[in-house]
Amino acid sequence: MIIMALDHVRDFFGNYAINPTNVAATTVPLFFTRWVTHLCAPTFFLLTGTGSYLALRRRSTSELARFLWTRGLWLIFLDAVVVRCLGLQFNFDYRVTVLNVLWALGWSMIALSALVRLRPKVVTIFGAILIAGHNLVDGVQPASLGPLAGLWTMLHSPGFLLPGPEHTVLMGYPLIPWIGVTAVGFGLGSVYDWTAARRQRVLLRTGLALIAGFVVLRALNVYGDPVPWTTQPSGVFTALSFLNTMKYPPSLAFLLMTLGPALCFLALLDRGTPRLLRPALIFGRVPLFYFLVHLTLIHAAAVAVCLFRYGDAQWMFESNRLDQYPFTQPPDWAFGLPVVYLVWLLVVLAMFPLCVWFAGVKQRGRSPWLSYL
Repeated sequence: MIIMALDHVRDFFGNYAINPTNVAATTVPLFFTRWVTHLCAPTFFLLTGTGSYLALRRRSTSELARFLWTRGLWLIFLDAVVVRCLGLQFNFDYRVTVLNVLWALGWSMIALSALVRLRPKVVTIFGAILIAGHNLVDGVQPASLGPLAGLWTMLHSPGFLLPGPEHTVLMGYPLIPWIGVTAVGFGLGSVYDWTAARRQRVLLRTGLALIAGFVVLRALNVYGDPVPWTTQPSGVFTALSFLNTMKYPPSLAFLLMTLGPALCFLALLDRGTPRLLRPALIFGRVPLFYFLVHLTLIHAAAVAVCLFRYGDAQWMFESNRLDQYPFTQPPDWAFGLPVVYLVWLLVVLAMFPLCVWFAGVKQRGRSPWLSYL
């Protein structure tokens, strides 16, 4: 969650005209500033499934299915309305709308609400098939499917659900592979019924196996990612090309590359949270609150800086075209990475007391509506 904020700060304070993973235009620091944040979304979806399995300790299967269904719908609403209008774009004109991570998480929870009635092993196999096999249909284009084009865009091929000209809706997170990760996460939850030693051993070995699988699969350069890596003018940039796997939708190589380290990290943290990281636990107690508020805080900080630099901030409320998403960059706006990292640190520090406060509200509160946050 902390690393995620770095990517969002870069969106608002960096130069969004430069794709940080385009090896022909990027720098090594910029590439890894973006690359390290790839770990976030796969881990969120994986642990959505794991948390759902663990919830069976205090809920019946029917209760869990209803919980996942209702919270999934809630996340879809939050993504399309609250995140879009009060977080990323600061306007209500819906000229440009990008359906992002909460949208996909919501649909994944709805899908899981049906899958939880199956045995965890079956759910795991189903998820693994989606992850491993979805690249087989990379060549299927929405335009070839006629009236099913919109459905295929939602499921696998990122693109426009509504192409404009007055209003544009872009599918940022196609659902098939993300539902697969969530399903595998549900199966992963069963390892938390094991002894600690066995669980830690399996998490670490599985994580290392996924990393090794990524290296082998990517080296073969035949399957697992629609964009093969290529030899670059230097060895460093060839390595960047090797690591530059597709996130939209997440390829098999991308998921091996990110879920492997995630499982290794889970194995290490299973022994106890290091003292240095314990303050971060407060963010995990109020994750949705953190997600919603940190986006608004970053955008508000950009508005303040814009007012200071230009005496006006109209650009921060305008996103009339996709190339002006999530806002229209003022002239000479982009800051370098040192400023991006400084703003990131300040945002995380500012979020800490807010999350402490809301964690207290949740702990003291009796209203069932608090469970929606």
